[in-house]
Amino acid sequence: MLSGGGRGGGAGVGPEDGMPEALGEESRRLTREQLYTMAATASINFSSMICYSILGPFFPSEAEKKGASNTFVGLIFGCFALVNFLTSLILGNYLTHIGAKFMFVSGMFVSGCVTILFGMLDKVPSGPMFIGLCFLVRAMDAVGFAAAMTASFSILAKAFPNNIATVLGSLEIFTGLGLVLGPPLGGFLYQSFGYEVPFITLGCVVLVLVPVNMCILPKYDSIPSKDSFWKLILLPKVLLLCLTIFSLSACLGFLDPTMSLFILKKFKLPAGYVGLVFLGLALSYSLSSPLLGLISDKRPNLRKWLLVSGGLMTALCFFMLGPAPVLHIESQLWMFVLVLVLIGFSLGMSAIPVFPEILHCAYENGFEEGLSLLGLVSGLFNAMWSLGAFAGPTLGGFLNEKLGFEWASAIQGGWALLTGLATGVFYITEATRRSSSSSLHNPSGNNEERTHLMGSDT
Repeated sequence: MLSGGGRGGGAGVGPEDGMPEALGEESRRLTREQLYTMAATASINFSSMICYSILGPFFPSEAEKKGASNTFVGLIFGCFALVNFLTSLILGNYLTHIGAKFMFVSGMFVSGCVTILFGMLDKVPSGPMFIGLCFLVRAMDAVGFAAAMTASFSILAKAFPNNIATVLGSLEIFTGLGLVLGPPLGGFLYQSFGYEVPFITLGCVVLVLVPVNMCILPKYDSIPSKDSFWKLILLPKVLLLCLTIFSLSACLGFLDPTMSLFILKKFKLPAGYVGLVFLGLALSYSLSSPLLGLISDKRPNLRKWLLVSGGLMTALCFFMLGPAPVLHIESQLWMFVLVLVLIGFSLGMSAIPVFPEILHCAYENGFEEGLSLLGLVSGLFNAMWSLGAFAGPTLGGFLNEKLGFEWASAIQGGWALLTGLATGVFYITEATRRSSSSSLHNPSGNNEERTHLMGSDT
């Protein structure tokens, strides 16, 4: 895995494969600072995902009762991501000025307060008033989420410079737990106590974690650098990786406003059981992420193939999710859950290696190591993910309304197909260019050596 803040000038990153230098016995043991950092990040991963995912089982149907169409439901989900996109770019650029710890804690506080406010929206009159306040509250929540996640990615990369993919993959267990527990817990609380209780309960849990993280999270200082987002994103490989992040997020975000409605209508499941269907995706993603992160760190040369195969597998799974009407296959609940399991694994194959690949590319192109660069990469990652999370629900809600879930999911898989093919072509071209470049150098070296030997014989 690539080197982070502890070394200067990109040291620890091999020019060919990105493998770190051999770690000493002392560096393999987690320090107290690293343990606290992991605990704080695990708390934001879990709490943010559980608050995000509780909407899926019941909010689309609740919003329909309040006069919101499928398209507007998609826009409500999508506006969170659009605001997150804009905020992540700004906060990532000013991370060292604001302070990583302050950004983390304040973002968590805002997210907790806004989650509680979202639980009050059922008191609002139906129609434009309800829809407008949904947009406003979701936008406020996006600001808090962007602050907390941008800071957490940077802090993790600073604390674990040599194995960031392994740590990110391991902490995705808590992301998966949030995704796993959110839908069934939200569905259960909604059925048992009504609309307000799920949001108020989880919002209070987030607020309780705020003072805990204020105490345990270490403070990291850094000097601002002159590197910019434009310099980073205009690197061809980074631009392609950004497209990969966008496509993965768009595919995942597509499911938010559409999947629960499809399950309710197609399989006639009650709202409480709809959340259980989400388990297939969330469990497979969270359980496979640590292994994929370890592979990404130990064998950096495999990252490119994880990205390619993950994108193509995601495309195939979304084509089968409906399934696409052209296949003339009747949708079955067991098959639907199986495809979700495969989607979770394929998303992990592509998502986990992206962050270290962007860092490695930045180091290769002369970016200064430190918290400032980590803020840029974290902000860029979260921004591209949020842009996809905006496009996915927005386009998905529209396509679902016009064409139905089967065709909409097949079309959505086109994002992953495009990026999988583009990434494969890029890496093959890069490998061909490197091999041809090395072959051009080797013959001249051999000729010189042969001439030198012949001269010495005479």
